[in-house]
Formats: sequence, C-alpha cells, structure tokens
Amino acid sequence: MMEVVRPSKLRLLLFAFGDFAFNLYWQSVMLFLLFYYTDALNLPIAVAATTYMIASVWDGIANFIAGLLVDRRHATLRYGAILVAGAVPLGACFMLMYMPPLTSGGWAIASILATHLLFRTAYAAVNVPYLAMTARVSADGGDRAFVAGMRMLFGTAAAVAIALCTVPVGRWLIGSTASQAYFGAAVLFGAIGTAILVLVGATYREGTTIDRPLPASVRAVLVSLLKNRAFVTLSASMMAMIVAITVINKSVLYYFKYLLNDPEAGQLALASMGVVSGIAIPLWMVLGRILGLRALWFITAGFGIAALLLFAAIDVHRSGLMQLFLITLQVMIVGLNFVFWAMLPNTVEYGEQTTGLHVEGAVFGVAALLQRIAIGIATAILGWSFASAGYVPNVQQSADTLGGMRATIVVVPVIFLALSCLAMLSNPLGRQVTPAKVEPEPA
Repeated sequence: MMEVVRPSKLRLLLFAFGDFAFNLYWQSVMLFLLFYYTDALNLPIAVAATTYMIASVWDGIANFIAGLLVDRRHATLRYGAILVAGAVPLGACFMLMYMPPLTSGGWAIASILATHLLFRTAYAAVNVPYLAMTARVSADGGDRAFVAGMRMLFGTAAAVAIALCTVPVGRWLIGSTASQAYFGAAVLFGAIGTAILVLVGATYREGTTIDRPLPASVRAVLVSLLKNRAFVTLSASMMAMIVAITVINKSVLYYFKYLLNDPEAGQLALASMGVVSGIAIPLWMVLGRILGLRALWFITAGFGIAALLLFAAIDVHRSGLMQLFLITLQVMIVGLNFVFWAMLPNTVEYGEQTTGLHVEGAVFGVAALLQRIAIGIATAILGWSFASAGYVPNVQQSADTLGGMRATIVVVPVIFLALSCLAMLSNPLGRQVTPAKVEPEPA
C-alpha cells in the first residue's frame, strides 16, 4: 500500500542538499586522507595505506550491517530523527580523524586507526538511512529523478570545494603547518556538514509510506546473489574498475608534488576533475542509450587503457599537460561509474527471474561492501608499491623512486581495467539502460 504525497520542489531540493554534507566528508577521505597521513603526519606510506585499507573494509561491513538493520526495521525508524541525532557525532568524528595524534610511535598509529574506524562507523550509521530516505521522499518517479540529479550536482560541488579549499582555507583558519591546515579544514567542513544534516533531518517529511514484508534471511539473500550471474560479473567488473580509478585519483597529489614540484596545481587538477564529472554524465547517458551499457563499458575502459599507455610513452613534465590528461581520464572514470550504476538495478530483475527472490536492498548493500573493499585494496597496492620504490614523505625522491611511482600509476590501472573487461564479457545483461525484462540464461 502506498500513499502518494507530492512534496514541493523546494523540499526536494533541501533533502538533496544533504548529499553536499556527506560529500564534504567522503571526498575529503577519498582525495586527501592518505596524503594527510603521509605528508602531514609523516607516516610511512605502507603503514598509512594499511590503516586506510582496514578502515575501508570495515566501512563496507558497517554499511552492509546498517543496510540490513534499515531493511528489517523500516516500519519503525524515524529517518529524520536519525539524521538529526547522528549529525553531531558524525561531524565530531570527522574532526577527530584529522586531529594530529597526541602520542607518537605505535600509540599514534593506533589512535589514527581508531579515529578512522570511528568515523567510518558513524558515516555508515547516518548515510545508509539517508540513502533509504531517497525511496521515501516521494512516490513520484519524476521527483525521484529530480532528487537524484540534484544530489549529483551537490556532490560535485562538494568535491570541488574540498579540492580547492582544504589546504588554503585550513591554513588561513588555524596555522601554517600541514597538519594544522588539514585539522582546521576538518573543523570547518565538519561544522558545515553537521548544520546541513541537522537542517535536512529536521525538515524531512516522508512523501510515501511503504508497506512491505520483512526480507528473506541473510543466508537466503547471499545464496541468491551468488546465483545471480549478472550481479556477480558486474560486481567483479566494478571492483577491478574501482581499483584502477582509486590508484589514479590517490596518486594525483603525489605526482604533482614530487614529479612536477607543483602541489597547488594538484589541488586544481582534483577540482577540475570534479567539474568534468558533472559535465560528462549527460554524454554517457546518451551514448548508453545508443550503444548499450555493456558495449559502452568496453569502449570506455578501452579509451582509458589507451590514454594510460599514451601517458606511459610521453614523459609529462608540465602541470598544465598533466591536468589535461587527468581531465581526459576523468571522462573515462565517469563513464565507467555511470555504466555500473545504470546496470546494477537491472541485476535485481535478472536475479528475481533466475532465482525467484527479489533482493533489492541486498544488491545495493553488497555492492557498497565490495566497493569499499576494492578502495581498500587499491590504497594498499598504491602504498605498498610506492614504499617498495623507496618513497619517503617530504624529501626529494630519487630518480628510481620517481620512476617506480610513475610505473605504479600506469601499470596497475591498465591491468585492472583489462580485468574489468574480462569480467564484463561474462555478463548476460544486454543493451537496456533502465530495468527491463531479461532473457533467461542459456542452459
């Protein structure tokens, strides 16, 4: 039973504004946290990458657990109250994560890991209910599409703000040292994010009431997913893709600082990549409808591999040229992300027809879990590879070290983009851009 209530565009816009807050946190973690650990706190990069990997894997587990709880208690949860109650702890945990440790040695590493795990737990506890609210804010498909588009724009705006403002604004607020600058920025962004989420939670009103039975057992859900060939192969492609693009994104600040001696240009490159994300999405939507999603994956990944091989052949020593290369790669990254999120809902219908079980929540929950695991793996690969090349933070790197860092940036993404294509070859989904009836698997 569903009661249809059309909220105003202003209310929908205010709800979507919550994604600006979440992306202040998420983009900071994705773009700056590893670099903060190594170049502000002087952690060995292998140690920093390992702590990041542990926290990222835990993030996936926490998101999966939160998703299960939301699925099972959806009828009794007060989603707006959860946002209001969780906003302050989440903002405080974000600030703690960037606070320089008060101890040294092993205790400092332990405190860094503990605050990172605390933030990831708080983020999952607040973000997963917010994502569930997107299905309840309105029963109208047009309203939901409007919210999705506005969330994407607010997320892009947050990414640009984080890239451009983290270091200069943090330095202006608190002090000139790197660790002080990052902490100052975290205090500012945490305060802004907290205020936004409190406002969104306090003004949230459900536009639809959904009555549905409790989901199947966790075991039945997982068995169904394992039998869903469309989901398994798409997830494998996604994980390989995430490893490739995470290595690229997390290497940007290191490349500009140590290979180009222009760290400020690296921050501008990250901001430019965020702007390109918003511009490129409509292009991939049109191409997806013309070429089909599965074919578009091969084209996009092939484009990325070709660009990386060209980069390997040309030794880039100019910041402007490197920024242009990264913007070009970002177009590829956006395309692959678009294909994944466009195909993922189709796996729900495919799985229901092949296994008889509708497991929508589990599909997105497990996808989030695997995404976080892939981010952790990519960060570990980057950190361990840089460490084996001899990287030491805040010193002039040797020619061999710079060569090893550059090789990592090229070789790892090429390998994993190729692996993503191999996995996609086995995906049974065809040309559909929106969920549609799927053909049964051949015997």
